Amino acid sequence: MRSYSPVLLAFARLSGMLLVWVILVSICLSGCKPASTLNVAPPVTPPIAATVTTPPSATISAPVVYAASFDNNLYALDTTTGQPRWVFKADTSIQSSPAVAYGMVYVGSNDYNLYAIDGDTGKKRWAFKTGGIVYSSPTIANGIVYVGSQDGKIYAIDATIGSLLWLFTNSFGFYSSPTVANGLVYIGGQDNRVYALDAATGLLRWVSSADYFILSSPIVANGLVYVGSQDGKLYALDATTGKQRWTFKTGSAVDSSPVVANGVVYVGSADQHLYALDATTGQQRWSFSTNGVVYSSPVIANGIVYIGSRDHNVYAVNASTGQQVWSFSTSFDIYSTPVVASGVVYIGSNDYSLYALDAVTGRKRWSFRTGGIVVSSPVVAQKNRITGTYPTVSGGGK
Repeated sequence: MRSYSPVLLAFARLSGMLLVWVILVSICLSGCKPASTLNVAPPVTPPIAATVTTPPSATISAPVVYAASFDNNLYALDTTTGQPRWVFKADTSIQSSPAVAYGMVYVGSNDYNLYAIDGDTGKKRWAFKTGGIVYSSPTIANGIVYVGSQDGKIYAIDATIGSLLWLFTNSFGFYSSPTVANGLVYIGGQDNRVYALDAATGLLRWVSSADYFILSSPIVANGLVYVGSQDGKLYALDATTGKQRWTFKTGSAVDSSPVVANGVVYVGSADQHLYALDATTGQQRWSFSTNGVVYSSPVIANGIVYIGSRDHNVYAVNASTGQQVWSFSTSFDIYSTPVVASGVVYIGSNDYSLYALDAVTGRKRWSFRTGGIVVSSPVVAQKNRITGTYPTVSGGGK
């Protein structure tokens, strides 16, 4: 593993994903090849388990929001008071966003592990060790957890017992989070490519190239895969073949993960804007300007787009017109993607805090201070309380 100076490590504490971006840029400037020169078919390890263990039917009834921090902890916080119910400690910082299923919370860690944690007690059920940092956020479908790692592999893991079902090996890492639809797993790679893999076997179905590496997580809607790239474009690809349907060029990198609602795709850009585009044609409907880079991903709930910015603000924007409804200022940059549940917006900030804001007015309900920056996106335990449409990176339900 590459080592970094104390100054750079201190910088990581302050800038979260920006450090990851800088490292990836330096790596790609020195080693990334154009996508057209890479091997198209990385090897796949045959499935180890023929069947998936039947997942438990357990659900989480407590009103809890889960949030991870660079202080190594995953917190279960009471949604009414913001006080912790329990705390799970990993071996190092957590940047991956948690996901809830089968009464468990799944989250990746910078200690190379994917953890499965009991959602009620905070006790570890199992841990699966990969060969690299797990920035990618897990996606769960049909008893399987899918997650990417900086070791260049995508893992399919039995959600109940933590055993490996299959893995897909690439030459570069996966920061992007997978999405599962139509029996396929879609994910963006740091080799400038979007992959579609068979969800049951891991076999490669198609691959499509961008002009630079991909940190954005894809979302699938209406037969199309939407994903952003460091080349400044949002791509719309045919979900069955990977053929490019259209691209939309912004003024800078698109690390934000897109979301689609009511025929419109919304995405943020490092050019400091939130964009609303026609999901079929890619034509711009409107753009909303912030005063900072937008790494956060948008969520749509009750006709409002919620998103964070590096200008320290959370914004609520009318989804139809692009007009600001309200903004709330934190004390530092925001990379986290919000979740909306029972009329409350939950979002992390690099000021070390998780905030609970009134979804209509933006007024603060409470805040909880952790011991590190919060770039991870929160998730609410009771999915029937969650409203809105979410990008893959969010732990929220669709």
